[in-house]
Amino acid sequence: MGTTRVAALAGHFGPDIARALDKLGGIIERLAAEQVDLLVLPDATLGGYIGDLRNPVDIPVALDPDGPEIRLLCALAGRMTICVGYAERAGELRYNAATCLTGDGVLGHHRKVHQPAGEHLAYAAGDSFTAFDTPVGRIGMLIDYDKTFPESARTLALDGARTLAVLSAWPASVTDRASRMPNDRQARLFDLYDMARAAENQVVLASSNQTGVTGSLRFLGQAKVVGPGGDVLARTWSKGGLAVADIDIDREVDRARRVLRHLEERRVGTYHNLIDEKGVG
Repeated sequence: MGTTRVAALAGHFGPDIARALDKLGGIIERLAAEQVDLLVLPDATLGGYIGDLRNPVDIPVALDPDGPEIRLLCALAGRMTICVGYAERAGELRYNAATCLTGDGVLGHHRKVHQPAGEHLAYAAGDSFTAFDTPVGRIGMLIDYDKTFPESARTLALDGARTLAVLSAWPASVTDRASRMPNDRQARLFDLYDMARAAENQVVLASSNQTGVTGSLRFLGQAKVVGPGGDVLARTWSKGGLAVADIDIDREVDRARRVLRHLEERRVGTYHNLIDEKGVG
């Protein structure tokens, strides 16, 4: 497959979907000219995120996964593979969801499984992690709190994902706010999880995030591209920006697994409590 240009975005996207689509049109056009192959946008890019985790009131508009907004992004994407987050409507339910698409249509879909604090008051929970094939290789998607749980990324890696797209609307700590973002507990965890999930599964990870403020939440930014050894190849800080890295995904993943092969060298039978819970081992 050769070298892939991977881009992860840190940026602010609010409730105005038309404005977000207009903004994305300019971003995608510029990145297409820069020959970006994979673009990972934040969670809640279309419609914004809830403004309060403990008592969500301003609930984002839920979109049809086959609706005009997604079809427009397909038309804009062309040859680029794009992962984007939005609130999904499914009958009487709504999900915090992500879709992966190109100009040829939708390639994959994910509904956020793990829910922090009061998010269950706004969204139903998803129930699966599934990898899928794309022009840039096999990908799996996670939505922010999903990456806290090693089983999530491991399930995708076992399903053949060599790249993890992690879309976030991840805020600074709401209970112990630091005066400086680098000292924030959630800022440290955000980076730690990105590097750990990449290294333990020996995969490439592209992590996006919202920036700015929505309601009582102040988002971290800190988009990054992480190599299969857990090394950060490109990153942004707390403000909006783009982390871009050129990487031969198959070559780097194969090289990381040449001697130590984490997925093959598991001792599944010893993880008794995970087996009892029907986990992945």
